[in-house]
Amino acid sequence: MRTSDLPAAVIAGTLMLSTNLFAGLFGGARTAGAQEPQHPHPDAHAAPSHAHGASDHTTPNPSTTAEHGMHHDFSNVAQYESQFESSERISWQKPDAVLVLMGVGPGMTVADIGAGTGFFLPYLAQAVGSSGHVLALDVESKMVEHMQQRVAGEKLTQVVPRQVPYDDPQLSDSSVDRILIVNTWHHIDDRSVYAAKLLRALRPGGKLYVIDFELSSPHGPPAQHRLSAERVIAELEAGGMDASQMEETLEYQYIVVAKAGS
Repeated sequence: MRTSDLPAAVIAGTLMLSTNLFAGLFGGARTAGAQEPQHPHPDAHAAPSHAHGASDHTTPNPSTTAEHGMHHDFSNVAQYESQFESSERISWQKPDAVLVLMGVGPGMTVADIGAGTGFFLPYLAQAVGSSGHVLALDVESKMVEHMQQRVAGEKLTQVVPRQVPYDDPQLSDSSVDRILIVNTWHHIDDRSVYAAKLLRALRPGGKLYVIDFELSSPHGPPAQHRLSAERVIAELEAGGMDASQMEETLEYQYIVVAKAGS
């Protein structure tokens, strides 16, 4: 979906949700009438695409065992665009509320890792304003090309799409205020090592948000490739961060927040 297809209230209201609306979107309880995606892709967000690794159905100590991610080919952009950008996804991904929860504001620099087709980019651009910057990072070259075309067409002048290696976000030290990783963490190998690289990229007071599918979700990657919030926390902490699961939840996903360790 392009920015022009979004209702004006969605784009304009990114940072203006009321307390009641915010409580209704989050708070742990599922909304009885919430619309779910009819045909969501198992991941609904692009991520690394290299040779398959081991499954994640066990919980090894991340400080002593390399973490293997689920690897998938996302080079067919047209196939995934209709899934990643569907109106159904907006209803359960709640991008406006996510950015409010993250505290994204004008002038910030935000890195979206595994940005895919750029689902979050219009929302991030609106939130950081003309003085901010959004780094849209992905390992798949065709996804990056697609985002470049999208950025030009929608005049998202704050956004810079960039291809990165699967094992390195290539972020400069102390260069970003927020890092967003949606439906992507379970794709990454050696996640505690990757977390250490993300930690170095955070500015003082910066935070990282990992949003991924719950083990019990009816949607998401195959069960053997899902990660519990507890395991994500352990991997981030093995990389030197302080991490915790947030009380706020999404319909199918948990949210883990991390910052520099004390």
